[in-house]
Amino acid sequence: MSQLDIPKLIASELSIQTVRVQNALNLLAEGATIPFIARYRKEKTESLDEVQLRSIQDRYNYLIELEQRKSTILEAIATQNKLTEDLKVKIQSCLLKNELEDLYLPYKPKRRTKATIAREKGLEPLANLIKSLNSPHVLPLNIEQEANQYISPEKDVKTVDEALQGASDILAEEIAEKANLRAYLRDYLLKDGVFVSQIKNTHPEGSTKYEMYRNFKISLAKAAPHHILALFRGESEDILSVDIDFDESTVINYLTSQEIKTKTSQLKEFYRKMLGDSFNRLIKPSLMREIRLLKKQWADLESITTFEENLRNLLLSSPAGMKPTLAVDPGFRTGCKVAILSETGQFLEYQTIFPFGSEKQLQEAKDVIKKLIQKHQIQLIAIGNGTASRETDQFMSEILKNLEQKPIKVTVNESGASIYSASDVAREEFPNLDLTIRGAISIGRRLQDPLAELVKIEPKSIGVGQYQHDVDQKLLKKKLDETVESCVNYVGVDLNTASKELLTFVSGINSTVANNIVTYRNEIGKFENRKELLKVPKLGAKAFEQAAGFLRIRDGENPLDNTAVHPESYKTVEAIASFLNIPISQISQKNHHLKTLDLKQFVSDKVGLPTLKDVIQELEKPGRDPREEFKYATFEAEIKEITDLKEGLILEGVITNVVNFGAFVDIGVHQDGLVHISQLANQFVSDPKQIVKVGQVVKVKVMEVNEKLKRISLSMKDV
Repeated sequence: MSQLDIPKLIASELSIQTVRVQNALNLLAEGATIPFIARYRKEKTESLDEVQLRSIQDRYNYLIELEQRKSTILEAIATQNKLTEDLKVKIQSCLLKNELEDLYLPYKPKRRTKATIAREKGLEPLANLIKSLNSPHVLPLNIEQEANQYISPEKDVKTVDEALQGASDILAEEIAEKANLRAYLRDYLLKDGVFVSQIKNTHPEGSTKYEMYRNFKISLAKAAPHHILALFRGESEDILSVDIDFDESTVINYLTSQEIKTKTSQLKEFYRKMLGDSFNRLIKPSLMREIRLLKKQWADLESITTFEENLRNLLLSSPAGMKPTLAVDPGFRTGCKVAILSETGQFLEYQTIFPFGSEKQLQEAKDVIKKLIQKHQIQLIAIGNGTASRETDQFMSEILKNLEQKPIKVTVNESGASIYSASDVAREEFPNLDLTIRGAISIGRRLQDPLAELVKIEPKSIGVGQYQHDVDQKLLKKKLDETVESCVNYVGVDLNTASKELLTFVSGINSTVANNIVTYRNEIGKFENRKELLKVPKLGAKAFEQAAGFLRIRDGENPLDNTAVHPESYKTVEAIASFLNIPISQISQKNHHLKTLDLKQFVSDKVGLPTLKDVIQELEKPGRDPREEFKYATFEAEIKEITDLKEGLILEGVITNVVNFGAFVDIGVHQDGLVHISQLANQFVSDPKQIVKVGQVVKVKVMEVNEKLKRISLSMKDV
């Protein structure tokens, strides 16, 4: 099918050797996942990482779709008997979809246009004659006299002007379909065009969130993703009118320079008028739609990339650890829902307390919390950051003051907890519990292990994106699912405690197999070794190969089952242990010996040096969690509401979202503050993601507070 050598082309575009690209594509075709290839097939790809592998996969899929479209187009043009060798070569060598569609445009079936009507009236020969006269070397002819021959009342051509207009319509359509002209004008508009927006008269000043776009202009080339998405959203909400402005005289001058060859004034005038019509009626509307789509696709991709990185940082947030936890979903009128979780995340019991009612209710609430802390030997307290969060935090502080063994108290971002509470996953997990209790459980588990809990929530509901409802939803879901898959496999999963939602993201495991693993675990008991996975229905040899290295068994029969060492490398580890003359169970205690080993002596056809280095790294720190050490922000006790903020205050907070114009920080007042990109560091910052990440604890200075609009401006400069 393809005239392109796709692996070679991808290798050239990504500056990766062709053999590495081809091997990666072969592994993907065999059903290997990207996390598996990146971790366990380094010898085949010479250690390509996940980002490179996804770039290869995405470009391959694009080029395959392009090749399929080429075949369809070539066949369509061939059936019209219009496929020349030159056109065929141009189509086959095309690398971009919009360029391919430009080439196909003249041959694409159309609805009835002015040009087709003119052809029906028999005016195509006149158009061809006029076209043949457009040359400096052709003797001038009077085109009005020529047009006179095409007057035909039967064909509804009553005058010379109507005949010439019909010929102009045919030529205008031909000009509008020239691929080289469209490509040049598209590039010109993308480079020199300007977005212009106005707020419609029906919306008075200060009445909408789009106020900055009231009289707004920005170059298409300089418009940031959030500008583009905001403009298009405001337009769809019928608040903004959005246009693309450019110098039309430059465009017309270009078209005339390219298309007018004649020196005859009469023909020149005909062509000028025809080119103006071609541009304004056909080229301009078509290119405006294309350019808006191209800028939207670019803004989508940029925003999704930022969303991916934020999600990755959130999912890989430091876990507080699997410890007995008291979790609170705060509330004033309806009370605080308190859930107790075991050191394995198991829900044990719940209470509702009313610490913000009468003195009697306050004392009762204190007594309940003290008893729960003592009864369950609580080590962690998780408080949701919604309504009544700061008051609940202060209430807990009062209790902890008098305790010898003080649990760690952390405010937890509860974005998406309510969505989880009402989900099928939550109903299935806790069918007899109220929504708010499910929310409290989710808040507690987020503190224990963010990754294990957050995978139960649709990623776009977690609150770390920008305009996530405006971007391409199919692409957003694909990219966020890839991010979750990457994070889950990077950390590894405890086979005996993981939920089916978490297991679904493990390399090689789909929802059916994940469900079967949980069912097997419930019926047979915990897994004692990785080989036992092969007893799970529908988990065959291929799925085992893909999944085994990412699944951990703590305190199992084989200590290697609690590491990222793949079972296919166990014999190599046994050989290393034998060489060191120690049992496998003690190999991790011989770090100094492992560091001095000559690994080349253990290289085989199946296990190369990159894998051996990974194996040694695992043996040095078996069962380690690759996530950073747990840190949390401490909010100022007296700062609870936006009204408590004063300019110049230095506060501790946690980054909740990173966007391309800055970062949002939770400082404990129910309203995140914004550190604008210009306030992130003392030096110039082009990309906030280079300075901050979601979940990072930072110190900020309050710069400005607008209570009416609930806007807080913060700075990280000189703090």
